[in-house]
Amino acid sequence: QVHLAESGGGSVQAGGSLRLSCSAPGRTLSNLSMGWFRQAPGKDREFVVALAWPGNNAVYANPVKGRFAISRDNAKSAVYLQMNNLKPEDTAVYYCAADRRYYRASPDSTHYDYWGQGTQVTVAS
Repeated sequence: QVHLAESGGGSVQAGGSLRLSCSAPGRTLSNLSMGWFRQAPGKDREFVVALAWPGNNAVYANPVKGRFAISRDNAKSAVYLQMNNLKPEDTAVYYCAADRRYYRASPDSTHYDYWGQGTQVTVAS
């Protein structure tokens, strides 16, 4: 079992930046494919970005391409989501997720085995 924990959410003005972190106390994330999803009020959960292991191939959703970046720090056993040029439509609860399948950077939430509790990101216009 992998218990994921997100942090780094908050409130920012449009155009601002936030960096979300995802970790699993007592467990390495360095050998898992990871993903970030988000859910805005009244909407379905949607894919943001995924990072495969091994190989570190990343797949981004079109709305965040060029603004968001996923990265992994194996020494800290953490995965990050750097979010720049934030827009009000980025407001959502952001979730990290882990996929045990190798080489897969999947936009399909059903492919993920473990989920965090989420962290709120609010972008004011």
